[in-house]
This record gives sequence, structure tokens and C-alpha cells, in this order.
Amino acid sequence: MSYMLLIVEPTGQRQERGREGGEEAYAQMLRYTEELQARGVLIASNSLASPARGGVRLQMREGRRTLVDGPFAEAKEMVGGFFLLDVATRDEAIALAAECPAAQWCTIEIRQVGPCYEG
Repeated sequence: MSYMLLIVEPTGQRQERGREGGEEAYAQMLRYTEELQARGVLIASNSLASPARGGVRLQMREGRRTLVDGPFAEAKEMVGGFFLLDVATRDEAIALAAECPAAQWCTIEIRQVGPCYEG
């Protein structure tokens, strides 16, 4: 089964941490990525830039396209990155999420990958 670990972080956290703190956090995440690769469970992963760096939201309603450029003032959190894993069970995905360094400063949302028509 595939599970996505979404790294959900407060919107201002990166600025508060500063460059040095951010580089250390990123290095920890790269080490975690290497561990997942070594275990053979990593399908894909990446960090996402802040919405302030070109993020845009798109909606299509009745044939009309609406774009809203970031930063998104109403947002208190943002998805800062993801890990897509291939594991046997939900419990295994939870255990791997608990090992993620970002769990110390973010929320890790664990979602099974599946079709949108299933409840």
C-alpha cells in the first residue's frame, strides 16, 4: 500500500528558524530520506517552497478560471513537503512518520493513497 506523509508546518516557522536553523532541519530531513531509501520504502519525496515564492491557487467554476497568488493571508499552515511510501500497513506508515525529524516541529498527516470515489 502507498501512504503519503504530508509535512504540515506553521506558515512563519521557516522565517523564525532562520537560514542556519533551516539548513540544519533540511540536513536532518535528507538523512531521514536516505534511511527510507535504504529500507526500500521510499517512492518519492520533496520539499516544497513557501507559497510566498510563487505559490498560486487555482479554481475552475462554471468554465471560469480564478487564480489567487500567495502568500495566502488566511492560511495558518502550509504543506512544506511530502514523502510517498510503499509499506504493508497503516501502522508501519505511522511508525515511519514518528521517526521523521519534522514531527518535532511540524504535524505529519498520514494519508493512504487511493481513488477519490472511495469514502
